[in-house]
Amino acid sequence: MERELLLLGLLRSQEMHGYQLNEAIAAHLGSGVRLTKPTAYRLLSRMSQKGWVTFREQSEGNRPPRRVYTITRQGESAFQERLRASLGNYQLLDFTSHIGLAFLDQLPDQEALDLLSSRRAQVKDLLESLQQYERHPGSLQLIIDHQACLLAAEQDWLDGLIAQRDGAQPREG
Repeated sequence: MERELLLLGLLRSQEMHGYQLNEAIAAHLGSGVRLTKPTAYRLLSRMSQKGWVTFREQSEGNRPPRRVYTITRQGESAFQERLRASLGNYQLLDFTSHIGLAFLDQLPDQEALDLLSSRRAQVKDLLESLQQYERHPGSLQLIIDHQACLLAAEQDWLDGLIAQRDGAQPREG
């Protein structure tokens, strides 16, 4: 539902072909929105079958024809329905990458610290790359702001965990 909402929302601003949609997501929404090209095309095809979008074939030069998608009235209704459902409900984020934390005690202390430090460096890099995006007008910026807030909280949490684990290590000398 969220991915359909995203594609329909982008098509509300202008008609686009699949590549443009994928580029807009990658260029403007950071790493917090994961939508692979095959999934986007599959969703566009499904939305076309439902009558939410139409497409026309467009050719440029020697390139193969591409489909340019436009949202329909039915698509606008589907967008409005999904928008309200998305904003009115909260779903827990899926933090499957956190499952390893449940078994942190199974590793030697120094290895655990090294891995946590590596993880923290990755979070820091993600946060820094996110902060390089230009600010977007309107509520589109909220996706990036929310992701930055979550990454900053994760970084702070990891700092505390690393300090706690480092303090638990026996000191040499």
